[in-house]
Order: sequence, then C-alpha cells, then structure tokens
Amino acid sequence: MSKVNAAVAAALAGAVFMTGGQVFAAQCNPKGGFPAFVTEFKKEASQKGISQRGLAALDGVTVDQNVLTADRRQGVFKQSFEQFSGRMISRDRLTKGAKLMQQYAPQLKHIEQKYGVPGAVIVAIWGLETDYGVNQGKLNVVRSVATLAYDCRRTDKFQAELADALRIVDRGDMASADMHGDWAGEIGQTQFLPSSYAKYAVSYDGRGKPNLIRNAPDVLASTANYLKNHGWQRGQGWGPGEPNFDAIKEWNAADVYAKTIALFADKLNGGTGSKAENTKPQTVGAATAKR
Repeated sequence: MSKVNAAVAAALAGAVFMTGGQVFAAQCNPKGGFPAFVTEFKKEASQKGISQRGLAALDGVTVDQNVLTADRRQGVFKQSFEQFSGRMISRDRLTKGAKLMQQYAPQLKHIEQKYGVPGAVIVAIWGLETDYGVNQGKLNVVRSVATLAYDCRRTDKFQAELADALRIVDRGDMASADMHGDWAGEIGQTQFLPSSYAKYAVSYDGRGKPNLIRNAPDVLASTANYLKNHGWQRGQGWGPGEPNFDAIKEWNAADVYAKTIALFADKLNGGTGSKAENTKPQTVGAATAKR
C-alpha cells in the first residue's frame, strides 16, 4: 500500500475477492495464541487444496506488532479534492509519468489493444500508488496478512487474503521471502492485495510467471486486466459521470482518490482539465475500499 493509501484506506473490507468463493474459519486469537491459529489455518488450507509448498510459507512466522499498530492507528484523514490532487499530482510526478509513457509506449499501445485501457490511466495509477515502483513497502506479505487474519477485527477478510498469499507461493509465482509490501499485504508496483494478484496478475509477454514487483510491463498489463475485469469499457471516458469512472472506483472506492486518478490521467494524456475539477468538492475519508 502506498503511503497515501495507508493513511486513507481504513476499511479495506470492500475489496474482498476470495479465490473460488472459499471461506476460511480458523478461530481468531485462540487460547493457544498465534501458533494455534497457524496450525488450525494450515489444516484448513490443506483441505482446500494448498500444498506443502504454500503452507511452508507460514513456518516460523510470528505476529507483527507493527502491523497491528498501523491497523489500529488509522484515524479520519480528510482533505478536499483540490488539496489531495494538488499534493499527489506534483510536477515531478507528471514529468516522470510522461517520460515513462514514452519509454513504454509500445507496451502501452499493445496493452490498450488487448484490454481497452489507455496508457495514461495505467500510468496515473502507477504513479499514485508507489511513485512508479519506488515505494512498494518492505514488510513480508505473508507475515502481514497472517497477523491481520489472526487478529479478530477483520479475520474473515484476511484469512482469505492469507490463503491467496499462500496460493501465490504454492503455484510458484513468488517465494515468500520475495513477497514484500506495505502493512496490509499489498504487493507490487500498483499494490495488489493477494486476492487480486491471484486473480488478475498476468505476464505481459505470456511467458513465465507474472512479476508485479520488478517487471514493469507485467505491472502495466495486470493493472489493465484488473480494470477490464471490473467493467472498463473500451473507448469510453473516465471522468466523473463517464462510463469508466465506476471502474476506477473499483480500484479505489474513495471518490476523491478516483477523481485524482482521472485528473492525473487527463494531464498525462495531454489535457489540462478534467470533469473531476468541475464536480462538487468532497473529502478523503477513512472508509476507503481498496482492491
């Protein structure tokens, strides 16, 4: 999760995508503590098809108190659209985004042909989420989601995320030691939760496993694949009131964040304004759903 999203995305619960609709029901915070939780979760995960290769990612894992602290300290953070977008769409970020659009122009063209999502939208998300891959987070994803699954606040959601993190390891996409993100378990340069990574991560060239941490074309293609699968309509606009704004809100449900993506994409696309600038001012709140 980007630093901005860590401040505004308190809810997270709006973005649950449990693989195969499976529900995990290990007892949160059991009498035997975290080791008892892990034992019970491993048993249930094994019954749902996760092999020893994936289950081994939980060996030696401990509770991360810093993750629990981050989860509990989320307060209401409010900024107007003008304040938020003005801070997030900086001159440096625009300049770098424009250069990256030129650098990856062939790939972005191919991605738009395949998924229907323009490069400006994808690059805007890339820049806002991690400053183009610079700030991906340094925490072990399996440990983070295991900690949140053990905690009783949102155990159902994060047991599902933990299962998908293990599936990513199980199918050989990444080793657990290489799977790093921010405190809520987001992975890669556009910050996919494990459930979304398991569903929508793709290899740009169709060869090998997708790598959303180090491979920029995979990042761009996977982001487009996510949007396509959440209702993106080829050739349609993306500002507020236009068909694809709803798809952007599937990326992040905070209206101000979605409008900032739309405005950033407009600017990268050569425009100077956006419908986002002409709508009623709103604030970023603490109940932001995130993929």
